Amino acid sequence: MSLIKFNRNRLPWFNGDITDWMSTDGFFEDEFFSKNKNMPAMNVKDNDDNFEIELAVPGFSKDEIDVTVADDILSVSASKKKEDVAEKENYSRKEFSYKSFERTLQIPTTVNQEQEVSANYQDGILKLTLQKNKEIKASEKRKIEIA
Repeated sequence: MSLIKFNRNRLPWFNGDITDWMSTDGFFEDEFFSKNKNMPAMNVKDNDDNFEIELAVPGFSKDEIDVTVADDILSVSASKKKEDVAEKENYSRKEFSYKSFERTLQIPTTVNQEQEVSANYQDGILKLTLQKNKEIKASEKRKIEIA
């Protein structure tokens, strides 16, 4: 008797994605709130004197990642060349994917664009630090009363 693994991902109603499969919400989706699965997950910390941005980009080397800042836009992109696999290797399943991505963010006016953006890549996490201008203070949060 041979064992055959059933792939639940082939049919959307088995993994709870039937609502996503039949939904039209993606049709009206704008670029800012894109749920593109090829985009890396991101964390943004707003500290007193800098912004820290962390992107999860496992599987890439630091030579394959490009970070640029121009005209109030921070752009992070990465691409990996497709791996040439010899036909003689006996893979029964091959799921590694080598997709590229590009993620762009508008930088707040409080960021000092003249100062160098520091970048550190370790354990699949790209950490960017953008310094804030000391002269420009961010506006303080005000509570708005609802009538």
